[in-house]
Amino acid sequence: MSNASLSPLPSADRPDVTARLRDALLGASFTADGLLELLGAPAYAALSRSETVPALRATRGDTPLELLVRLFLLQQPASYARVADVLPVDACLESGWLDRAGDDEVAATVDVRPYGGPGGEDWFIVSDLGCAVGGAGGIGKHAEGVVLGVGGASTTLAGLTVRTPVSAALDLGTGSGIQALHAAAHATRVTATDVNPRALHITALTLALSGAPAADLREGSLYEPVADDETYDLIVSNPPFVISPGARLTYRDGGMGGDDLCRSLVQQTGERLNAGGFAHFLANWQHVEGEEWTDRLRSWVPRGCDAWIVQREVQDVTQYAELWLRDAGDHRGDPADYQARYDAWLDEFEARKVKAVGFGWITLRRTGAAEPSVVAEEWPHPIEQPLGDTVRAHFDRVDYLRSHDDAALLEAHFALAGEVVQEQVGLPGAEDPEHVVLRQNRGMRRATRVDTVGAGFAGVCDGTMSAGRILDAIAQLVGEDPVALRDRTPAQIRLLVEQGFLEPA
Repeated sequence: MSNASLSPLPSADRPDVTARLRDALLGASFTADGLLELLGAPAYAALSRSETVPALRATRGDTPLELLVRLFLLQQPASYARVADVLPVDACLESGWLDRAGDDEVAATVDVRPYGGPGGEDWFIVSDLGCAVGGAGGIGKHAEGVVLGVGGASTTLAGLTVRTPVSAALDLGTGSGIQALHAAAHATRVTATDVNPRALHITALTLALSGAPAADLREGSLYEPVADDETYDLIVSNPPFVISPGARLTYRDGGMGGDDLCRSLVQQTGERLNAGGFAHFLANWQHVEGEEWTDRLRSWVPRGCDAWIVQREVQDVTQYAELWLRDAGDHRGDPADYQARYDAWLDEFEARKVKAVGFGWITLRRTGAAEPSVVAEEWPHPIEQPLGDTVRAHFDRVDYLRSHDDAALLEAHFALAGEVVQEQVGLPGAEDPEHVVLRQNRGMRRATRVDTVGAGFAGVCDGTMSAGRILDAIAQLVGEDPVALRDRTPAQIRLLVEQGFLEPA
């Protein structure tokens, strides 16, 4: 099935109708909070897994909110007369938000999902039918131009993006416009690109229905629609990063070999960033035989940029192929076709000597430093979203440590970060612990092992004394040479600052 088989989209040139529709949705409490209260947590969570039965059971009543959930999220037609009590039904029919379904019923032409903004805003994400609640649900195999709604990748990227007021923001591969919508809340000007014109149309609908300013929408792949002299303070992209044989599905398959699309995207970004500007990407990358994945990713970082690369998950090639075959619904089709597609994935990986695929995020910041910082790490452990402030603090600490040698660190004052606890590990009844662990309960939720001096140092840091004076006091307490302690401790202080356990006071 081609793009022509997808439902016709509502008009993006009827702001009067869109505003009336938005008012009606809000008036019926068709919001993220209203949805959670109506459905309850289990049914609400099931929607994110593309499971609609619990929500159908929770909306068997006749309230306006239940009607809207069935109509716009669960794809259930409703009687014209009942919808007319809640929505401007004739205007919605005329502008394409609704369509006739039989003599006396109407149906939605797109999915509309309530979405809560970070500042409590009531937003709405528009997507193709069947794609509002967590994925393609298998319809992608039938509709190559389908535009998905909110998924885990979308919210992950939105959560880790640094949110400071900026003049110009760019959303590459905008899809249904989620990242552009977030950017519109703190950017004077937002540009959004996508190779799929249907996605650009849906982005315009998402922004309008959410009451956000319009974006500059441009058709094309990656940076193609952006002029050579255009630069931005913020660039975000949840690109079609799936490493697959071919480019069958526009919303996920990049169409380049291996992880070349993600590599190309990252490498081309440096010259597009203004000084101090941030770029955030989700990406997949290959683990190739005989090559460290960290070296592979470091080679992607453009000159003049600091980078923080975090690998969140690794799958072997069979797990990876099965994940995306299920995403397209291939497992529910002809077994022979499924086996052939599976073989094609494994042939592709074998030819490229790929043994596994990593998933994570890449953050770049334009810097004027002579030696940019590139940190590549694996962190599969739980984190606390949103991470935008944590990401910004990481790069602030990079600047601080880059400008402070060991002597300057000893003269500096530090304070223990909030929500840090100390754990002592050892045998029951032992006089001294085998080791001491400092653990964060916020942000990245890191844990780091320290010696007794490091633990004592961190516990005393409240910003009132310099690091050197604290070490002198510890040396006197434990009977150690203060000069030797000053010589060996800056490396531990640097690590605690780098990982966010200590903050410059």
